[in-house]
Amino acid sequence: MTTRQRYLLVFELLWWLLTAVIAWAVLWPIHQAMHVWPFERWNVIFVAVLITLARYTFLLPHTFIARAQEVKVALFLLMFPLTFVLVEAVNGFMVYIEENTWDGLTGHLPLERKQAIEAYIWGEMLFFGVGSFIAAPVFAVRLLISVWRTRNLGTT
Repeated sequence: MTTRQRYLLVFELLWWLLTAVIAWAVLWPIHQAMHVWPFERWNVIFVAVLITLARYTFLLPHTFIARAQEVKVALFLLMFPLTFVLVEAVNGFMVYIEENTWDGLTGHLPLERKQAIEAYIWGEMLFFGVGSFIAAPVFAVRLLISVWRTRNLGTT
């Protein structure tokens, strides 16, 4: 393993650690307030996808896939179904809240705390959810540009 590959591996691991810390920090208030959070898995996925795709969009030349054309093409093709899955997940969250209201989730909390946690959850789910499904097609365009540049100009 070359020195560059070691640095890339450390860089990647640090980013995944930072992503885990951010996901934990985002979910901490929800865990403190609620007994059950049925969208926890999607919440973590939204945070991880948004941070990872945004990072790869801006820092693509500094990643393992910078010169891996086949991987970039495969990821490019996967971004379209991923976008639809993420849109469906955000829609599922919104439909759940609209149809079932918040009472089943936050009905046990005092009024001020209930309103605060509901606003927090709504805001952070929409921020990370919408951000993740916007980041996917943006990353796909970035991959397409990178593939073109690598093939035609020899850069990433």
